[in-house]
Amino acid sequence: MIDNLFEIIMLICFGVAWPFTIHKAYTTKSNGGMSLIFLLVVIAGYAAGIMNNVIGGITYVIIFYLANLIMVTVNTILFINNIRYEKCEVRS
Repeated sequence: MIDNLFEIIMLICFGVAWPFTIHKAYTTKSNGGMSLIFLLVVIAGYAAGIMNNVIGGITYVIIFYLANLIMVTVNTILFINNIRYEKCEVRS
């Protein structure tokens, strides 16, 4: 039980940053300081955490993994979108 608490605290700490990066990527249409490889590694990490929860017995911790995974996926979609936007800006 206590290990779940610390895992949740870790996920909340990581999860707090994602809305800010999503907002920045959306409003500035820029990928400054972010890389696709980084985002994919983070997605793999959250997916591994979810699989650990599924294999080891589903607990409420999976909700925090899913929330973080969704936010990183949104950020990845914005990243790809911003690459296209930046390429259009260079051509103009």
